[in-house]
Amino acid sequence: MRHAIALVAICLTAAAFVAGGEGSMAEDAAGTQTAQAALSPVPRVENCLSPADMREEVGERRVIEPIAAIRAARTVIPRAEIQRASLCRNEDGLVYMLTALRRDGHFVHVIVDARTGKVAGQY
Repeated sequence: MRHAIALVAICLTAAAFVAGGEGSMAEDAAGTQTAQAALSPVPRVENCLSPADMREEVGERRVIEPIAAIRAARTVIPRAEIQRASLCRNEDGLVYMLTALRRDGHFVHVIVDARTGKVAGQY
């Protein structure tokens, strides 16, 4: 008799888990789509320049220096450690793509307009 009660309890628990799991997965999917729609669109980066090409662009004063882009990024993420800075092309022209490590251990990507030095976005 005990085995039958235990078997019924296990079946009911499994059925409740499956029924609850499907509902929560659907809710999670809807929540994820809503969250993605609420985020601002990330500018599409086409390709990044080599270090030699970046030096040439900076040398001919077509873009700001990388240190100026880093300073601009630090206004958005003040105490983060900049890990990488790349000069890349996107549909609007050249941008600096900066990867920073925040103190909480998360990486943040900051996009800085290479001509004006203004932060264009982060994700």
